[in-house]
Amino acid sequence: MYFYFIVAFQSYCIYHAYKNRKPYYWYFLVFFIPVLGSLIYIITQVYNKNDAEKIQGEITSIINPTGKIKDLEKKIEFSDTYTNRIDLADAYVQNIDMPKAILNYKKTLEDTVQDDMYSRQQLVLCYFQLKDYLGVIEHAEVIKDKSEFKGSKHQFYYGLALKELDKLEEAEVQLKQIDRPYSNYAERLELAKLYLETDRRKEGEDLLNEIYAESQNMTKTNKSLYRATIAEIENLLK
Repeated sequence: MYFYFIVAFQSYCIYHAYKNRKPYYWYFLVFFIPVLGSLIYIITQVYNKNDAEKIQGEITSIINPTGKIKDLEKKIEFSDTYTNRIDLADAYVQNIDMPKAILNYKKTLEDTVQDDMYSRQQLVLCYFQLKDYLGVIEHAEVIKDKSEFKGSKHQFYYGLALKELDKLEEAEVQLKQIDRPYSNYAERLELAKLYLETDRRKEGEDLLNEIYAESQNMTKTNKSLYRATIAEIENLLK
């Protein structure tokens, strides 16, 4: 039990650091010095008295995700609100139960008073995980003209879904909007592969060379983070 608590403690710190875009050295501190590193992170980056119960609850939900889901289901029985449905759907995503997450996100769409952006974004992610590309496209096309969609991971998955369904020209339109220098390396790799697969070798190789050149100026942390992407680029350029 002690081991699982440490893992949950680390997981919470890493999740919090990622969500709040903390410097990369926190990841190393938490990962390589599990207990002390996590305590230092909590004390300096997270903790205050008002958040104590929330932190405890989130760590508990990592250890026992089904317990969190049962609690949220009881809340729904008592008060079936938009917020409670979103919380339940998010909990199912954390538990990697995409079909049930989808059911609950869809339920929130019935509330026409609320902005449907978040639910649609989550539905795009859930359907992509299930390789249901028609589902991805259905919900992405509702929000594709909104500013939050541009350059997002949801647009990337929309582009990949179009590619999987052989709608190559439409896929290119979406993927090109994510082609930004010194960022989105994995996404740009997919665009390069699309060029290669549609017999535009020069365009594909030019983009691969551009990304590879950028990778030579990466920090050690980013080189580690994008190791697989860089390796695939090197393989394609051979």
